[in-house]
Formats: sequence, structure tokens, C-alpha cells
Amino acid sequence: MNDDGNRLRKVFSGGNEYRLTRFVILRLLGFVYAVAFLVAAQQIVPLIGEHGLTPGTHFLTRLESDLGSRTTGMLQLPTLFWFGISDHALTVFSWIGFALSLVVLAGYANAIILAILWAMYMSIVHIGQIWYGYGWETQLLETGFLSIFLCPLLDLRPFPSRPPPILVIWLFRWLGFRIMIGAGLIKLRGDPCWRDLTCLYYHYETQPIPNPISRYLHFAPHWFHKFETAWNHFIELIVPWFSFGPRHVRHVAGVLLVTFQVILIASGNLSFLNYVTIIPLLACFDDTFWRQILPALLVRRMREEEPSRIHFGVSVALSALVAYLSIAPVTNLISNRQLMNFSFDPLNLVNTYGAFGSVGKERDEIIFEGTDDAVITGDTRWKEYEFKAKPGDPNRRSPFIAPYQPRLDWQIWFAAMASPADYPWTLHFVWRLLHNDLGTLSLLANNPFPKSPPHYIRARLYRYHFAPLGDRAWWRREPIDEWLPALSIQDEEFRRILGAMGWLD
Repeated sequence: MNDDGNRLRKVFSGGNEYRLTRFVILRLLGFVYAVAFLVAAQQIVPLIGEHGLTPGTHFLTRLESDLGSRTTGMLQLPTLFWFGISDHALTVFSWIGFALSLVVLAGYANAIILAILWAMYMSIVHIGQIWYGYGWETQLLETGFLSIFLCPLLDLRPFPSRPPPILVIWLFRWLGFRIMIGAGLIKLRGDPCWRDLTCLYYHYETQPIPNPISRYLHFAPHWFHKFETAWNHFIELIVPWFSFGPRHVRHVAGVLLVTFQVILIASGNLSFLNYVTIIPLLACFDDTFWRQILPALLVRRMREEEPSRIHFGVSVALSALVAYLSIAPVTNLISNRQLMNFSFDPLNLVNTYGAFGSVGKERDEIIFEGTDDAVITGDTRWKEYEFKAKPGDPNRRSPFIAPYQPRLDWQIWFAAMASPADYPWTLHFVWRLLHNDLGTLSLLANNPFPKSPPHYIRARLYRYHFAPLGDRAWWRREPIDEWLPALSIQDEEFRRILGAMGWLD
């Protein structure tokens, strides 16, 4: 009985070994939230505002109609914007989220602030449509939800008197495990190039938005790419199991897992995916690790205190909820028909993840061009629109832009693999360019027609390859086909399609 009591007390007070871990987790979470809300503040209105490319009001109206009532819509897709949505509300909402994120980043967090941030970001994700259809959005929501339970309800201090519940630390490890294993399994079940170790022959060139380092990695020897791919499988499929092991084993696993994410950050512009992935991986480390690397001033502020019994009881209930909600994600993981980046509950509390189950072998890019000629002839001069980050001008170097995400650039990358019929919002995008819409133009790097709108816009498909190292150009490209014919505001078929979509304004 005494042994059982001692073990129970050890579990109850185990959070005292993770005070510094909590401090680091919350600082990184505040940073990721800040980036996410900053992206929303700068892009959400031209994307889903009243005159956005896919207006959020239209989306909610369709959803309410399809589901039969607003109440059902609220239950299926919870978002605060059911109570009202406007461009002003979207902007103010996003900036408030950004300000609260900075408070957390500065070291001041409690359960209330983190719950507000979680609810606010979920509200944005749930009306974000294709612009927010990425795995790291639900990953941030799941991470943010768990983080609520790391903190006291009211105590805002960077080093509150109560330690984090040890069960929540274990839930973070469970999240990190599912992220990594999901990513590894989707690769083995997906593109054959992951199994024959050749995917990285192509990945650096064909990923959504390469950075300057991507070009150098692309031209590395094939033996190096094969080693990288094998190492990727080892990190994603083998190492995560050791995150549940004894202290020294966990620390080694944590170092390998976090280092792997840092390498991914350096190799391409993958939004805040790798940053938010690092957060649950930090739960591999206890305070004996952080005492070796954090400033002594921080370490000295740690004091061992008795945990809150109420907080511990809440963490037990949370663990039971996560265990129940994990049934569907675990079933998905062991299924031969594994889904990638899927939510099984309306609040995105426990999800399944994965990345790059398939890898493109060629890089095709859509280049939008305009002309102010009234009549198109063989001598018509077309001017290209440049995007903020995706390849365009072959002489333009790929930027470092992550963890910031230019969401339009990412969706253009997907659209290049399909047709305009699969991405009808591209027609609305052209319509906006034909009117020199300031919101739409804010998503681009340039406006070739600053004085008056163009008369025609067209889109052409090019195939891009990295220019050899030493070449002054960054890319080489060759035209493939027309992606969209030249369109003008007088085009009747164009206007008919826009009218049917509710975009003719």
C-alpha cells in the first residue's frame, strides 16, 4: 500500500521536473501564435473578406443552407464569426490575437489567455477554407488546446507557484509521437520514391516555396539524398518511440527530433509547420536538460511546490478525453488507407497528421500576365505579375520567408498541378486584377499596371528547373501550355461564371 501511495505521489508531483520545460514550450507557442495571427492580419481580408477571393460570408451562408440551420452549422464548424463577420471585424480580431500572442511570448500566460487564443485561431481556421486547409493549422489548434492545461487558471507570472501536471507533459509527447509516426507512415505508404530513397532527388526543387539553401541541396550528390531519405525514415519511424523512455533516452530522442525539424526549417519555406512541431517534442526534455543550457537567472527562479489537486484532477479528465478521441487517429495510423492531416472532431482536439506523402517530379508554375492593349495581336506586350515568394522571374532569388506564409503563393502551387475548373477562385483572382483591386494586389510583390488596370489577363504554365550552381539566373524555365486564356471584363462567358459563383461585383 505504501509503495502504491509513493508511486501515486510521485506521479502527482512529477510536474515539478518540468517547470522550465513549460516555460520554453509556452514561449515558442507564443511565437507561433504571433506569426499565425500576423499572417491573418495581413492577408485574411483580401482572401476571405467581403470582397475577398473566397468570401467568408458566402461560405457560412452555403454551410448554413447545406446543413439546414445555423445551429447545426455552429455545431459542425464552431467559429465566433457565426455571430457576425466584416472586414473590420476580421482585421481587429486578428490584431487582438497577435497582441495576446506577444503577451504569451513575453512570458505571461495563464489558462484563460491560452483558451482565448485557441478559440480565436480556431474561429479563423474554420472560415479560412482552402487558405487554411493545411495540417499545421489543426496541429496548432491541438497544441494550443493542450497548452491551456499546462498553466494555472489565473496566475500570469512566467514562473507560477504551481508546477504543470505531469499528465499534460505526457499528452504533449503523445502528440509529438503521432505527428512524427504519421509523417513517416504516409511516406512509406505513398510515393514509391520514399521506398527506393530517391524522393529527395526532386523535393528541394519541387516543394511549395524553396529558399536559397534549397538550390544547393538540390544539386547535392545522389548518395547524399539517399542517405537523407533513409535518415528521414529513421527519425520519423524509429526515434519517436524513445520519447516515452527513461530520461537519458528521452533526451537523446528529443535532440534528434528537434534537430531534424531545424534542418527542415533550413531546407525550405514550410510556413510554421516545423516550428509548431518542435513544441510537443520539447516535452522529451525535463528540467535537468534545460538547467544545462538556459541562463542561470531563469534556473534560480524555479522552486518546487505542491501541485494543485484540482489542476491534477482536470488533467486526469483531459487524459481520458484525449485517450477516447485518439481511437480514430490511431485506427487511421494503422490503416492501409491512412488519411493525411484529418480531423475527427469539430474542435480539432485530436487529429492525424502527415506530410509529403507524394513528391512531384517536375515543377510547373502558373504565370499571370496582363496587357493594356485594347486588341490582342502578335505584337502585344505582356507584363508579368510577381508573387511575394513563389518562383516567377527566373533571375529572382528564392527568399527566406518562413515561418511567415504567403497563402496565395501556396495555393497557386497547388493550382499548377490542376486546371482552372479545379480552382475556380483563380477566375475571381483575375477579375480582381482586371480592376486593380488594392486588397488582391497587396498579396502580390508588384503591380505592372500602377496607373490604370490592364485590359486583359492571361495565365501561362511554365516548367521550372533550378539553374546550375554558378549560373547568374536562379531558375530556368520553358513554356508548356496556356493555363487560362486572355480574359477581359467584357468577356460574357467569364462574367456568367463569376455571376454564378456570386463574385460579379
